[in-house]
Amino acid sequence: MSPQLSWIGLGNMGRGMCKNLVEKGHLSQPLILFNRTNTRAEQLSDKLGKDKTKVAKSIEDAVTSADIIFTCVGDDKAMEETVESILKGDIKGKLICDCSTIHPDTTSKISNAITSKGAHFVACPVFGAPAMAESGQLVCVLAGPASDVEKVKPYCKGVMGRDIIDFSDQEPSKATLMKIIGNTFVLNMVEQLSEAHTLADRTGLGAPDLHQFVEKMFPGPYVAYSNRLMANDYMREEPLFNAALALKDARHAASLADKAGVKMKALEVAKSHLQDVQKERGEFGGDLAGIYGAVRMESGLPYSLK
Repeated sequence: MSPQLSWIGLGNMGRGMCKNLVEKGHLSQPLILFNRTNTRAEQLSDKLGKDKTKVAKSIEDAVTSADIIFTCVGDDKAMEETVESILKGDIKGKLICDCSTIHPDTTSKISNAITSKGAHFVACPVFGAPAMAESGQLVCVLAGPASDVEKVKPYCKGVMGRDIIDFSDQEPSKATLMKIIGNTFVLNMVEQLSEAHTLADRTGLGAPDLHQFVEKMFPGPYVAYSNRLMANDYMREEPLFNAALALKDARHAASLADKAGVKMKALEVAKSHLQDVQKERGEFGGDLAGIYGAVRMESGLPYSLK
């Protein structure tokens, strides 16, 4: 019989990851689901099947009968609060695997708290957009004791993800350090695309012709984001990558750079534009791709294409 799994945190990424665990994870028992907003857990359970999932009433409930507990929450504060609830019960022998994007120092803090109670901890942040979570095409970064990482691997490549970055027997914080540095690539990519699309608009080249270049030279994420910009998709009601969370990642990267004595000037530009997105769309209403709108406004164009 496979281990009993539970999942805490059903945001844009978590829902897709749970879908693939249920469909491809070869689970012998229903996946236990918990979300702070219970309606979201109930809706996902209905979608995935009541026979394949079970909704927990609390974090403690989600942890009690589980062998492996996955967590995927929005920020450091939410993760620390989640761990506080996890620690209320007897967790000796259980494995907590965190997929959240948080500061490496936070990862070290929660790892120490969990292991001090006789439980095990693996960090497993992931690279990829919600559509990649839905299709099982994420890249999972795994760090922690090798014996614990091996217990998580069967749910990564071929289930939630297309590949892994293996930091077995390295500190869990190494995985979130990789994730924060890796996310600066995404932030800078969106900034570059936003500036280029705005320049193409202003100079008469036009977005469709610029997009041809992007397709030929930078297939993959660049094309996906270029399509989003042209489709005005950054105005969507529910952000795919919330600007507030992107700004949190930018601040984490900036703090790491400052501590290391590294200047990340491109990151500072993207961070400034994310703050402009929040001014335009509200603290939690904007999308990372809204950087395009911020660049457009700086250039004398409307924030939205429509």
